[in-house]
Amino acid sequence: MLSGNAIIFLTLVWGAREGQAISQIAECGFACSEGVSCKNKVNWNIFNSFCRQPLPSVTPSILESLTLSTTTKCVHRGACALHLSVSASLIMEESLRGLEICLLSLDTQETRCHSTRIPKISSRKMVGRMLQVHFDCFEVSVAQHLYVTLKTIPYYCEVQISREYRVEDCTDADVGRNIPACFAGRLKYTVDHAQKTIKVHFADIPRSQAYYIRLCLKWFACEDYSPPVLALSTVFWNEWISADPLEQVNVEQPGKAVALKYSQLLPCLCIEGWAAVPDAVRIQICPFENDTRILWDYIFYNPFTQSLSWEPPCPVQGQVHLCGMSKTDDLCWELSHTERTVPGNVHYLQVDPQPWLCMKFTTLQGSWVRCPFADGSFPGWKMKIHQLPDKFRASFISRIPARFQVQLCNRTEPFHCHVLETISVGSQGDADAIGHVDIPVAEVCSPDICIQGWRTDVDYSVPEQMCDIRCNRSYRKKHRRPHDSHLTIHKWERRARASP
Repeated sequence: MLSGNAIIFLTLVWGAREGQAISQIAECGFACSEGVSCKNKVNWNIFNSFCRQPLPSVTPSILESLTLSTTTKCVHRGACALHLSVSASLIMEESLRGLEICLLSLDTQETRCHSTRIPKISSRKMVGRMLQVHFDCFEVSVAQHLYVTLKTIPYYCEVQISREYRVEDCTDADVGRNIPACFAGRLKYTVDHAQKTIKVHFADIPRSQAYYIRLCLKWFACEDYSPPVLALSTVFWNEWISADPLEQVNVEQPGKAVALKYSQLLPCLCIEGWAAVPDAVRIQICPFENDTRILWDYIFYNPFTQSLSWEPPCPVQGQVHLCGMSKTDDLCWELSHTERTVPGNVHYLQVDPQPWLCMKFTTLQGSWVRCPFADGSFPGWKMKIHQLPDKFRASFISRIPARFQVQLCNRTEPFHCHVLETISVGSQGDADAIGHVDIPVAEVCSPDICIQGWRTDVDYSVPEQMCDIRCNRSYRKKHRRPHDSHLTIHKWERRARASP
């Protein structure tokens, strides 16, 4: 087995140094020390994966060096492949027959090995001398993460050099200019609102390059919104039309803009394109990301569970509150304990579907208010105040069974007041019901006194508050406020229907 101490040293090696150009090769190959007869082959001999105990003369120091670099092999400009160039050296001992270089892709766990062997007679003549080997036929991909190992043949335990190596990515000038996977180009688009299509084409990309385009919804990753479309170049068009018709991709003719269908222009709707080569760099634009207003329309109310929810189709950062819309201005007063932080769906249970109960959304772009019950499509309730000869009557009209609470308060600001009296009014469950409570005039005819009412059988209800109540002046002079005045509660009674 490979010992835990088998590695002499482990370092992370990057590609070409900053500012250093990547070298080019016409053909890949291998070479060893001048005058030495070497045999080169791809090695699949699993027995060299098992180590043997080293002889006294075989120590880790016989492995002199392992040097890695990236090269390019080009058919023509813009059509190149990346290769890993490996240079290694060791001091020969009589028992050694050569060395082995292995590449492990840390991305795919694929292993490739190359061995260099020398004949037994030559190895005896090389004892004490340095054997140098160069090999540059390992084809690699952009930004690939590699683990490179140099071992002796036969493999002796604890005699090994290992390196981690990262191939240059597309930000490197030479790689970005010559490797097809880096040809992201630029996406250009136009929106046809009438046909609900986005017409897209690549700019600044070789004419011979085929590429994919798709629409996606950007969450943590960009999820498919439409299947990718393969836009072919003229070079590949004849090959494609004779290919397997079962290929699961839409195909556009060369030179034609790709038309992608959409249902709504959501802020997370993005256009993504990439060259039709393995591991290609993807370019992505999200042209509607700042238009978040459409997200506030995804409010849903379930009248059976009385639950109000917001389920946006796109992620958005911000806060959500329930609020009560003022009848005198455009302010919406936030209800306490209703703040929710997004992203994610927002749910409120036991909500009173009042026309003035709204949702307030706050993001970095500003605040928006949506009032889902403003159109009166859901059964609601009303509170009315009538002045009788010696009292005020607060009447509640409701189309659904409900419980209400009435209180008198000193007005300080809307929906915030000091409670003077609290009264519960019960419901008999009649859908066409009206209930009222009588309040002595002396309780109301004082400065800044308001009558307030709301539902108590739900968790979220906006109080309706009536202030500036006009009192009869002669009655105000005639009566003083009694200390023990009583409030009369009237039970719910059936509302009279009009005769046909």
